[in-house]
Amino acid sequence: MKVISPRIHGYLDFLTVAIFLFAPTVLGLSQLPATLAYVIAGVHLVITITSDFAFGIFKLIPFTIHGWIERLVGPSLIALPFIFGFTDDQTARNFYIAVGLIVIVLGFITDYKAVEREKMNVEGVVKH
Repeated sequence: MKVISPRIHGYLDFLTVAIFLFAPTVLGLSQLPATLAYVIAGVHLVITITSDFAFGIFKLIPFTIHGWIERLVGPSLIALPFIFGFTDDQTARNFYIAVGLIVIVLGFITDYKAVEREKMNVEGVVKH
């Protein structure tokens, strides 16, 4: 069931950027998890503003590809504490696992094809 529209997803993308920007300070993350959070915030912002949907500025990445990127990001976030060895840091580990799970759920319930359908409808109307 795809209940999240591209517009709502855009708001959630910017919220995600803010969460990763503020998490190091709010949660008191140590250096490595904090650095990763800042990098992820920057990368997520770039992907958001370069995606072809309502919140994209440059519209280079099709929104369906944006969706596939996020489908990879969710499990990657869960894996980060194990890959980088901060599983003993309960706060950082739980933060990355929780956000990873949320991203996975959002990946399943976002309508990543809505932008394509909208474009096809507009083109169909214009051609007739």
